[in-house]
Amino acid sequence: MLLTSFYPILDTAIAARRGIDPVAAAAGILEAGARLLQFRHKDFFSRDVFELAREIAALCHDADALFVINDRADIARLLGAALHLGQDDLSPAEARRVLGNEFVIGFSTHNEEQLRAAQNQPADYLAFGPIFGTSSKLNPDPTVGLDELRRLRPLTARPLVAIGGITRANARSVIDAGADSVAVIGDLFPEDGNIRGRVEEWLTIV
Repeated sequence: MLLTSFYPILDTAIAARRGIDPVAAAAGILEAGARLLQFRHKDFFSRDVFELAREIAALCHDADALFVINDRADIARLLGAALHLGQDDLSPAEARRVLGNEFVIGFSTHNEEQLRAAQNQPADYLAFGPIFGTSSKLNPDPTVGLDELRRLRPLTARPLVAIGGITRANARSVIDAGADSVAVIGDLFPEDGNIRGRVEEWLTIV
């Protein structure tokens, strides 16, 4: 699959803490030129949240951008979205039974053992991290660092998304260490609220 080097993740909890409307944020991200957007919602997926995801899915469709849902194969199927799975979710093999082969599936890994095991799973791309310390998860996995990313990158030929504490200041070092793409969560949201401007800045870096 073709994976863009910039992988923005719109986390609903972070958006809520900062008083940002997710639909407006998604519009800004896409208007700036991003062609991939993950909608990450870790709490109960209510009807209202589903409608929110549906609105953002429509924006992505209009922008010819890949829309990604985390964790929920059923929601991904309903919205025609890609699916990103964590280690505690359905396995990619199980998700394929729900989605079939036409849907894109990504799969998170956090260490060498998981990265090796992922080679036996029907995932289109893999994520690896946290590369640096992160505040976007309540109980993050141990930081792996650039040296471990560089050492383990040859284990997979699939597109690899680095995640965890990645900012404009360190993103190029992550790409240079072997990542095909960088996932960005906290650094999407500037203090002045100009998300479109921040994404435009990101796109000049990666």
